[in-house]
Amino acid sequence: MSRPSVQREPRPPGLRGATRVLLERELDLAWSGGGGPLLACGFFVCLTAVLPLAVGGDFRTLAPVASGVAWLALALASLLSLERLFERDLEDGALDLLALGHLPMEAMVMIKALAQWIAVGVPLALTAPIAAMALGLPPALAPLTALSALIGGAGFALTGTLGAALALGARRGGLLIAIVVLPLFIPPVVFGAGALERASSGQSPVPALAFLGAYVLFAAVITAFASAAAVRNAQG
Repeated sequence: MSRPSVQREPRPPGLRGATRVLLERELDLAWSGGGGPLLACGFFVCLTAVLPLAVGGDFRTLAPVASGVAWLALALASLLSLERLFERDLEDGALDLLALGHLPMEAMVMIKALAQWIAVGVPLALTAPIAAMALGLPPALAPLTALSALIGGAGFALTGTLGAALALGARRGGLLIAIVVLPLFIPPVVFGAGALERASSGQSPVPALAFLGAYVLFAAVITAFASAAAVRNAQG
């Protein structure tokens, strides 16, 4: 006589499984929410295309300000998808479930920042060389432009996540995020544009890239704890 089969309860995914599931979820939401990186890249390209038309398209006029304008456009494009980073989870109750999950709030915040960088920062970094060359930057600086934008994009994602957490629950969250985040975007814009300026003048861009990397590390520490505290405060 055969014994009845006993169904085993599914085992919890653990920290590694929970991290992978949450990262996949955030990437799916980033791609499905309003166009994802396509909106940010489209805004970035349009903004850098308008300036040459406004100044007449003379590369001698555009070249001195190409790196600064490209980084300014990169910072503004990184703002577009921040408003819904935590707000949609707060509205549908998913944020409460995430708070009760296997991951601490600090880890959850960092996974959201990582997904924001992968979904938005990396496509913008790949678009940055094209936009910079359209502004008059030499094609030889395209790899450096992509590398600096990739590092700076991580800083934008981290500080943007912090701004989104601080604005969680606010009535005009998008405006509040811009007010909080834009001053924090100044250092990566300065260091990133400085790296391109040093390379175009024949100097080494390594010091500027080192400062840019240091900013990313500092932003990672601040974002993990400050954003988690802001989310807990918004949850009540």
